[in-house]
Amino acid sequence: MTAAASSDAELISAHAAGDPHAFSELVKRHRDRMWAVALRTLRDPDEAADALQEAFISAFRAAAGFRAESQVTTWLHRIVVNACLDRLRRRQTRPTVPLPEAGPGEPVAPRDAMSERETRLVVQAALNELPEEQRAPIVLVDVEGYSVAETARLLGIAEGTVKSRCARGRAKLAKVLGHLRNQSASANVPGDGVKQQRQWEER
Repeated sequence: MTAAASSDAELISAHAAGDPHAFSELVKRHRDRMWAVALRTLRDPDEAADALQEAFISAFRAAAGFRAESQVTTWLHRIVVNACLDRLRRRQTRPTVPLPEAGPGEPVAPRDAMSERETRLVVQAALNELPEEQRAPIVLVDVEGYSVAETARLLGIAEGTVKSRCARGRAKLAKVLGHLRNQSASANVPGDGVKQQRQWEER
């Protein structure tokens, strides 16, 4: 069985057994998603890159102790999130670097694509305004799709704490992003806006 065809757990086992290529395959397989988590949490590409590198180094060293009590992706997420939170605590007074809107030489995007990118930037800016204790669970639950229980395990906090922090964060986001929700509601049957808002806030 080739490394590329192996499961995550098999790659971890192969790495622990001395396979020099197994961990590289694991990194290649999950790097993009872990990068997205780090970037959304830290807001700074340089900080996110450093946190991701630290996380993968930690995972490389700790892989031999992996006991398959959770999915490998959950284990990696926990390490990445912890690395990000450590950096957040260390940079409390440091100014943040805005995410670039476009790369050098990027061609002009069609209007729909530009609108989608503007929306993503607005949402990212709103997330940036949240305290780190609220931003991390919201990124995991609402952006990455983890359950409350999984998020609690990743962050090492109680499920009730995850729910309360998400609720407070969503209430703040609702104030900032209400105009986006209203725009989408206008395309539906009149009267659905209030229902959609309530469902979104109770999610």
